[in-house]
Amino acid sequence: MPVSNEKETACINVSDLDAKFKYEVSEQPGGENLKLCFSCGICTAGCPVTEVESEYNPRKLIRMILLGMRQEVLSSDLIWLCSLCYTCYARCPQNVKFTDIMGVLRDMAVRENHVHPSFVKNVDEIDRLSQQLRHQMVQAIFPDKKKKNKSINQKELLKKAVENMDKESTDHGE
Repeated sequence: MPVSNEKETACINVSDLDAKFKYEVSEQPGGENLKLCFSCGICTAGCPVTEVESEYNPRKLIRMILLGMRQEVLSSDLIWLCSLCYTCYARCPQNVKFTDIMGVLRDMAVRENHVHPSFVKNVDEIDRLSQQLRHQMVQAIFPDKKKKNKSINQKELLKKAVENMDKESTDHGE
């Protein structure tokens, strides 16, 4: 298959933009520094979500907010992929607080009926589950922490983590 150097271009219809959107976001707690973003890309370069989802791009989301692309942003599935790890927050030279902005966008998406409030609860449960899984998986490799070049079997590690979580929930009567 030949490689194309052509970039995909998207047209933005100016009449669809909401000039007040960036102000609404920046007026919310956590959104105050939104307009300080100068698109350096450090947020995107350090984001762990970008490692597993190529479409996820914090810099692009900020640009869309600043342009006034309210509908596209608030209806986007991408605002729900942020893992709330605060890596972008810690690295941003402009203190934009992208993680907090994701919270603002999520709240706005619920208020404007882009998602049902129960969806937020489900995402919160998934976030807790992913932290529990990570915790169990890291604990499972503790015995090998001094072994050089010890590789891991991801599927086995995941299986063991889930078994440990099931055991813990049984032990706690859940």
